[in-house]
Amino acid sequence: MAAETRREAVSDASSATRLLPDQLSVHVGLVVSILLMASPLLLAIVMSTQTVPEIYDIGDITPGSDGLTNYVSVLTTYDMLTYMVNSLVMSVVVTVGKIAVSLLAAVALVFYDFRFKNGVFFLILFTLMFPVPVRIVPLYELMATLGWSNTLLALTGPYLASATAVFLLRQHFMSIPESLVEAAKVDGVGPLEFLWRVLVPMSRGMITGLGVITFIYSWNQYLWPLIVVSDQNKQVVQVGMKYLQSVGNAGQTDWGLIMAGAVLTLLPPLAVLIAFRNPLLETFGLAE
Repeated sequence: MAAETRREAVSDASSATRLLPDQLSVHVGLVVSILLMASPLLLAIVMSTQTVPEIYDIGDITPGSDGLTNYVSVLTTYDMLTYMVNSLVMSVVVTVGKIAVSLLAAVALVFYDFRFKNGVFFLILFTLMFPVPVRIVPLYELMATLGWSNTLLALTGPYLASATAVFLLRQHFMSIPESLVEAAKVDGVGPLEFLWRVLVPMSRGMITGLGVITFIYSWNQYLWPLIVVSDQNKQVVQVGMKYLQSVGNAGQTDWGLIMAGAVLTLLPPLAVLIAFRNPLLETFGLAE
């Protein structure tokens, strides 16, 4: 019995020894892949601490002598903090408004019967075929007619309706058992109460995932704010990054300031992505 036990232990040890090189190669490959993908971000962080001469020294990839000076200058002298606050307000308003409108539209398309319901749904999907440049001119004319130009309403209003969000929520609501809907009707639950007390808790993962996607999408808007907002102090962070490109001395672009602004611009959506990563994966069916 003891001899058999020793043989099993020796066999397990030899198996572990054979597996070790394979596991090591897999982990090394993963680490190398992560470093390669993260190398642009790491390089941006390094450049954000360098002076202009250090940046133009191609062989210098070590942290620079400026340290956090570029970050302080970007936030104070070049008013990046104001742009970030404007982007944050815009992103939050668009996220909350888009989720609310999409929830109401999806509820109507799934749980109510009305004429041409399928036609309305296909019309909503049809709007996905219109690229952004096609919509910019009529949207700008509409904002000007309403007197919303250069306001928060102009920044957020055109983004409150989303065919993609309506489609995803509609498909999710269609998977809810019919018996639950009938039970709610028997109990006298009204439509808004049914939405708030039943559908929203059952769709928390989907709603959170859509919220994360919408927030990042809104945060990264550049073309529409550039067109519809004329006051610099009302601009968003992506347009603020454009302003930093004009900063420089003797014809040399101050890439240290630009990289510092880029790193700061990355932080809010990265924080949201990390905080809500599990619901986001659940939205795409990738969660464990």
